[in-house]
Amino acid sequence: MTPAELLTDAFERILQTATAAVDGLSDEQLAARPTPDANSIAWLVWHLARVQDDHVADVAGTEQVWTAQDFVTRFDLPFDTAAMGYGMNSEEVGHVRASAELLAEYAQAVHDATVAYVATLTADGLDRVVDTRWDPPVTLGVRLVSVVSDDLQHAGQAAYVRGLVTSE
Repeated sequence: MTPAELLTDAFERILQTATAAVDGLSDEQLAARPTPDANSIAWLVWHLARVQDDHVADVAGTEQVWTAQDFVTRFDLPFDTAAMGYGMNSEEVGHVRASAELLAEYAQAVHDATVAYVATLTADGLDRVVDTRWDPPVTLGVRLVSVVSDDLQHAGQAAYVRGLVTSE
């Protein structure tokens, strides 16, 4: 198995878990929050896709799917175009409302851009330093594994919240 095949498999798991979490839910179920300050399924899936989109576009040197395919307009959120969810307060989390179809479509588009980029990678390329703000500097391999880890955690959280909102 090549590094590209391994990473593609990991990103496939993110997409499968995230889209399963939103499948068939109403806008109200997607926006439901188990407690007033908890994250909703809509926010979790939007955030994981935004993080993946931002981070992969950065290392690939491409425009984010968010703007390139005009998801920014389609979601119509009251945030700066660059917003990804980091540091959002409870009120801001509550502003993320979207249909299951739109969330799944954005997740799929981000996934497609990600696997297209990952397919170009070689083992040697994973050692390229992509962020010098950290000590030690972050390599491409570390950045991609970080995205996979963060996204899988949020996808799992979305699946958990789905279980809560569908059991009511």
